[in-house]
Amino acid sequence: MLASLGDPYTRFLSPEEFSKMARYDMSGIGLNLREVLEDDGGVKLKVLGLLLDGPAHSAGVRQGDEVLAVNEVDVRGKSAFEVSSLLQGPNETFVTIKVKHGNCGPIQSIAVQRQLVARTPVFYRLEQSENGNASVGYMRLKEFNALARKDLVTAMKRLQDMGASYFVLDLRDNLGGLVQAGIEIAKLFLKEGETVIYTVGKDVQYQNTIVADTAPLVTAPVIVLVNNKTASASEIVASSLHDNCRAVLVGERTFGKGLIQSVFELHDGSGVVVTVGKYVTPNHRDINGNGIEPDYRNFPAWSDVRQHLSQCKLQQG
Repeated sequence: MLASLGDPYTRFLSPEEFSKMARYDMSGIGLNLREVLEDDGGVKLKVLGLLLDGPAHSAGVRQGDEVLAVNEVDVRGKSAFEVSSLLQGPNETFVTIKVKHGNCGPIQSIAVQRQLVARTPVFYRLEQSENGNASVGYMRLKEFNALARKDLVTAMKRLQDMGASYFVLDLRDNLGGLVQAGIEIAKLFLKEGETVIYTVGKDVQYQNTIVADTAPLVTAPVIVLVNNKTASASEIVASSLHDNCRAVLVGERTFGKGLIQSVFELHDGSGVVVTVGKYVTPNHRDINGNGIEPDYRNFPAWSDVRQHLSQCKLQQG
C-alpha cells in the first residue's frame, strides 16, 4: 500500500525495526515532542511519539498528551528541542513532567526514570597543520542522535581551550538521524539571524524558515568533509555552513536526501514513516535527489580556505 505512493522513503517498520529507533530518543525517557499550532495562534507541546514500554510509556504518559511543565518549570513558550533538553539528565535519575491527557482530560504529574540508550557519536582530537603553524580541531560526527549536539559542544569548547584556530567537521559516512539535532548543530556555527534551512510542504506547518537565534560558538574557518554517504541531517549541516560562508566542503557529492518525515507508531508496536515535506538550502537549492557538490575534491591549504570564504562573503554583499 505504501509502495503505491512512489516514495522509497515512506515505509513500514516492523516492531523490531521500530524499537531500534529508541537510539534517536532526544529526551532520554522514550518520547518525542512536537509543537502544535492552535487556532488562536498559540503553540502547545504534545507527545508525538512514545517508545512502547519505554520509561515515559510505562509511567503513564500517552501519545497526544500535552506537556505543561518539567520539574515544576512551566514550558509554555519553549520549543520542543528546549523541553527535550530539560528532560535529559544522568541515567537512572528521575524527572517529573506535568501532562494533560487528551484535549480536555485530567492533569497529572508523573515521575519518570531516565534511561538514555544513545551512545556518543562524537570523536575529536587536536592536530597540527602541515606546515606546523596552526592547530586544527578535528571532529568526527558518526550520527545525529540524542547526544550529538551536547557532545559536539563539549568537543568544540575543549579544542578551543587547547588552542585550535581551525576546525574540521567530518560528516563522511554519516547517514543522518535526528534532523532537529542537525539543525541545532548548524546553529553552533552561524550568526544570529542567518538562515539554517528552509522547509517546504503542502501543509502550512511544514513551510518554515529556520534561522540561528544565538551567537556562534566558534568563528574560526571550518572544513566539512563529505562523501556519497553524507545524507539527510548531515546535508542540512553541510549546506547551511556552506551557503552562509562559514565552511568549505571537501570530498565527494553528497547522497541527496532532504525529506521531512513523520513517524507514527501502530497499535502492535510497528510503525509507519511518512514523507511530509522537504528541505531547501539557504541558497534555495533542493537537496533531495541532487546532493551537494563540494568546493574541493582534495584537502586544500588553510590559506585557500580563508580566501574562498572571504570571496563568498563578498559575493553575498
